[in-house]
Amino acid sequence: MARYSGSVCRQCRRENQKLFLKGDRCFTEKCSFERRGYPPGQHGQGRIKFSEYGLQLREKQKIKRIYGVLESQFRGMFEKADREKGITGNTLLSMLERRLDNVVYRSGFANSRAEARQLVRHGHFSVNGKTVDIPSFQVGKGDFVEVREGSRSVNKISFALEAVKRREIPQWLELDSAQFKSRVRDLPARDDVTMPMEERMVVELYSK
Repeated sequence: MARYSGSVCRQCRRENQKLFLKGDRCFTEKCSFERRGYPPGQHGQGRIKFSEYGLQLREKQKIKRIYGVLESQFRGMFEKADREKGITGNTLLSMLERRLDNVVYRSGFANSRAEARQLVRHGHFSVNGKTVDIPSFQVGKGDFVEVREGSRSVNKISFALEAVKRREIPQWLELDSAQFKSRVRDLPARDDVTMPMEERMVVELYSK
């Protein structure tokens, strides 16, 4: 599968916002965005003026990068959200939040979404007792996401649970760290998305 293999810190600088793509490193002085908070490239420190289309495109790219999805995946999720009842932008964000890799990250089992994707692909998690190794798997209300018995000694998971206090567990999730288990209490609402996003710009971009 195609996947971005460059420096993820450049992505934060390109979007002029800390996207927390590298876990613990983003909370230290080693964070590239803290040291060079301007877009990468020769003209990064110059004045940049975006058109309306440019602003919409940047917002779409930012949301894609936060959740680590490819263009085809993102477009497919948008089209599915557009067919659902309700506000398309809110539905899209809810679907992105309910991805298994995001639930693993938001529950505190991984330090970043990229790490969560890797752990899911390696079969370290189960949903309602069944092993799921598809990061894009959509969890539902009442589902239990659990670290498999044989994976509870994995260092990445243990270290992430120790550092979970740095992040606030969203109200729609209920973490039982002693049992290595998280329950989806409810479907995520718009207010549960803490990163600053303008999803309406994505809707406007794809509606052209």
